[in-house]
Amino acid sequence: MHTTRFFLIRHALVTPAARSILYGSMDVALCEMALRQEAALYRWLAARLPPGSHWVTSQLARTKATAAAIFAGGYPAQPLEEEPDLAEQHLGEWQGIVHEALVERLRHPPHPFWPHAAEEEPPGGESFAHVVARVGPVLERLAEEQAGGDVVIVAHGGSIRAALAHAMGITAHQALLFSIKNLGLTRLEKTGPDWRVAAVNEEPWTLPG
Repeated sequence: MHTTRFFLIRHALVTPAARSILYGSMDVALCEMALRQEAALYRWLAARLPPGSHWVTSQLARTKATAAAIFAGGYPAQPLEEEPDLAEQHLGEWQGIVHEALVERLRHPPHPFWPHAAEEEPPGGESFAHVVARVGPVLERLAEEQAGGDVVIVAHGGSIRAALAHAMGITAHQALLFSIKNLGLTRLEKTGPDWRVAAVNEEPWTLPG
């Protein structure tokens, strides 16, 4: 049976102004200072990702800008397939509010490691459980279309957690236990009907001197 490999990368750090609010699926810019400081990490990703991969991003600019930075780091530029169902959680009326204003709006106790519960559905938005439900079919489609190949997905913390939930068959609540770092590399594999988690937040490392 063919094995299809997925390389999922969370977009780079966004601007300080964006980090001060709940931005969800808003289009926010990357932090220019961080882009310069993390040049070596982009070069590592460019060398680490398999040549000739099929590249996919969400429709949000920060994923496309992160892909462009990896190409600038040495990976040959590729066409980008845009997949809106890989977008970050839509927070509806919460988008744009400061973090401190969230507590009084919650209807469920917050997750131990996340500002809100997986089942919390913001007015006009979606719950994290809904994110899991929309990301799973995208992975299955790509696994079928790119069977035996390599797929690079530049996405978001939420959609990568959702991908882990789908691959592992865990609940949305359990998936929020994962901390997904900016520019961290998560690797999934699908062989036949079975999913395997090969790595979460893979990063470059060096031996101690």
